[in-house]
Amino acid sequence: MRSIVEIFSELGVRLSAIPQGVIAEAEAQNEWFCQIPTAIDALCSQMLDSDKLKGWLANYPIRPHRAKRVGIIMAGNIPAVGFADLLYTIASGNTPVVKFSSKDRVLMEYIVAQLCDIEPQLVIERLEEKTQIDALIATGSDTAALHFRTMYGDIPTLIRGSRHSVAVLTGSESTEDIEALQRDIFTYSGLGCRNVSLIFAPQGFDFQLSVPQMPQGYTNNYRHTRALMTMQGKPFTDLGGALTVEGAAEFPRHISCINIHRYSSIDDICEWIAQNESRLQCVVSRVEALPRRVNFGMAQYPTLNDYADDVDVMKFLLTLQ
Repeated sequence: MRSIVEIFSELGVRLSAIPQGVIAEAEAQNEWFCQIPTAIDALCSQMLDSDKLKGWLANYPIRPHRAKRVGIIMAGNIPAVGFADLLYTIASGNTPVVKFSSKDRVLMEYIVAQLCDIEPQLVIERLEEKTQIDALIATGSDTAALHFRTMYGDIPTLIRGSRHSVAVLTGSESTEDIEALQRDIFTYSGLGCRNVSLIFAPQGFDFQLSVPQMPQGYTNNYRHTRALMTMQGKPFTDLGGALTVEGAAEFPRHISCINIHRYSSIDDICEWIAQNESRLQCVVSRVEALPRRVNFGMAQYPTLNDYADDVDVMKFLLTLQ
């Protein structure tokens, strides 16, 4: 059997030349998937690079063991969002038993087919209602997470619910930083847990956000939310495709809203982040002391070590040995 590095770096080569027909089919299946090339570029550059794979694997002692059957219930909010769990499970020497989201079946089926073509000895099974598994990794809403914990309470589980991402500005950001922040906000129509929906900005710092062309579903949400807030008399700034709302440090209820909270002391923001750690996925900022920090423009480019919910998936999988 080929090595993990060989298998996944070859997958990166193939995905970098993914047929346009596959992209078109995935977009036809899910009208929100208008940025599949971005998702593929993120995978190829951050998770399927040979040197990065070698460096990451060097952190984990993987001993020969009997493969455990690990169920993976994937989300479908953004393209190929469940891929990392598939990679981790295979890399740990276990057998993935996957349930694709109906919203992301085309792309993930293509990726699995390529993996099995690269290495025919790979075993990737499908998770059905009565399939026997030894452990579970599941991602979904908070309601779905509660269901998974109840249904699979007798085996080891790693279950993720809803998370949010924020940006912390200092007032010294460049035009390029703000343009990169816009990608952190609007890529994948704001549907991902790594999409910034709350911005902390110092008092008196003015910055302008521009909204790129968005899918019809997002535009419909924007129009509905604008009408609702207008009727309710709530103040907002109309960006011509999204809304910004200044006020408390709260996450917005609508994907077309970006909340902005003005602060006087960065220490107050550090305290807020510490208190809300369980709700956060990543923090976009140049303040290096902040936990889960990523640079502007990199929120949608997680590395192999950027584990969802800050839980080391490989350590979880290796405890199953």
